[in-house]
Amino acid sequence: MHNYRQLKVWTKAIDLVVDIYKITVEFPKEEKYGLVSQMRRSAVSISSNIAEGAGRNSEKEFCHFLAIAHGSCYELETQVIVSEKLGLISKEVSEIIYSRLTEIQKMNFNLQQKLNPDLTKFNKVGAPV
Repeated sequence: MHNYRQLKVWTKAIDLVVDIYKITVEFPKEEKYGLVSQMRRSAVSISSNIAEGAGRNSEKEFCHFLAIAHGSCYELETQVIVSEKLGLISKEVSEIIYSRLTEIQKMNFNLQQKLNPDLTKFNKVGAPV
């Protein structure tokens, strides 16, 4: 069992959640149950799955939840793309979010590699090399 609160990737994911909440508060009210809800759930899913995995009984289970968190990063990235295309966020804001998501993905994948050395045949964002 790992202490998720000591993981830098979890801390960065929590900071991202706070920022996504702040950004989406400016979205139109008709998006409350659409993009706002989806983006917030995706962002929360990243840190939640890191924490849940850390509390599991094996490294294999932890890696599984880290992989789910990794997928949630891509989900949030897609929602940011849609938000930018709809004019709900600026290109500058989306670029900041992309940068932070990439950092979280790299940290997440590095942690997965430490837990499961067989993942070394993949690159830092989880794609085969």
